[in-house]
Amino acid sequence: MKMTAQTSEWKKIALDVGIQNIISDDFAKKHAMIYQGQKNRPKAMAYFDQAALNTFKARGVEELIEHKKNGSKIVGTFCTFVPDEIIIAAGAIPIRLSAGTELSIADAEIILPREICPMIKSFAGLILAKSSPYFELVDFLVGETTCDGKKKVWELLQQYIPVHVMELPQKKVLTARNLWAREVFLLKEKMEIETGNKITAESLTRATQIVMAKRNALQRLANLRKSSLLPISGKDASLVYQVAFLDDIRRFTSKVEILCDELEKRIKESEGVVDSSAPRIMITGCPMVMPDWKLHHIIETSGAVVVCDDTCSGARCHIDPASASDWSADPSDVATQIKALADWYLNIPCPCFTPGYCEVLQATQMAKDHKVDGVIYYVLQFCHGFNIEYYKFEKHFNDLGIPIFKVQSDYSSEDTGQLQTRIAAFLEIIC
Repeated sequence: MKMTAQTSEWKKIALDVGIQNIISDDFAKKHAMIYQGQKNRPKAMAYFDQAALNTFKARGVEELIEHKKNGSKIVGTFCTFVPDEIIIAAGAIPIRLSAGTELSIADAEIILPREICPMIKSFAGLILAKSSPYFELVDFLVGETTCDGKKKVWELLQQYIPVHVMELPQKKVLTARNLWAREVFLLKEKMEIETGNKITAESLTRATQIVMAKRNALQRLANLRKSSLLPISGKDASLVYQVAFLDDIRRFTSKVEILCDELEKRIKESEGVVDSSAPRIMITGCPMVMPDWKLHHIIETSGAVVVCDDTCSGARCHIDPASASDWSADPSDVATQIKALADWYLNIPCPCFTPGYCEVLQATQMAKDHKVDGVIYYVLQFCHGFNIEYYKFEKHFNDLGIPIFKVQSDYSSEDTGQLQTRIAAFLEIIC
């Protein structure tokens, strides 16, 4: 194979170039098929297209390589519950490493059973095969106990890369709040040890402001999707959320604000991406990470439009952003800040909690705010928590008179035809 500049960069970080190139080519083909054929896209989406395409290219990680050369630590995370604020306050860089490619799953199944979540197998396969530049650059991972699959996978991955595990409580009670605040404090101590930087009230406040600015920008985007004349497709909005996991946080925030400026102008000028009569769909359930674009694409090529994403790769990343900035009790005290921060994160809806009703209530409010005509509940195969949770969602939305439909799938394209048929039938019911 001819040595290119990109190949040379990959050799420096011990990446398996052959496997990485296969994944990168597949990623680019999927993006071209799903995104580039859309009509009347916002011009500001060009940035997010390029950022997504850079995910498996040297340009996508060259900033991280430079940060490491300058002594910064790179911390890999997998879940919305891990507080980016703590990582940033220590002078480190958080990147969300969940993966949605089927091409790494076979590598994971060397040590993992077939009958577990494809997202877990996808990112585990990237680690085992050394086929993702991000996993080769991170200094350590921060895992969490949101499901049984992850809890056991962290043990196995310790053989390949250091993992710090945060214990997420199973109930939202006072003792759980104290436990979780302690876990956030332990992450603070871990970051101070790893970076050599002390987290102060000032550095944590600055970090919170940075993360808050991102959340506020994403909340602004979500609010613009409430418009009766939709200025952006659900596919494009989902791509913005996915880019947030890997992009430089300040630059990303700026680009989202630019996008929102354009969307506001579109709304004022009555310029939409679909006819206002198109069925408005909310997606809820399991998270969707790059390049898991199948469901949005099927829905939006079947005549409907996705107007909101009640997932932890969507709106749950910025739920009630203002509440996390209240340090009024004592803004100079790190312990007070950490407790407030821990409380904010513990309010995120997730089926890992029991009882789990707040996610149903949040989804209901979101459906009303976005005037949805129907709900599609997405379940990754073998994700038992979300699968069981569907019963509550189905009963609740049926009582409200809002049609709801469960889709269970994985990252392969084998069920595309079947899903197209089933989703078309569901949309006929709505119309």
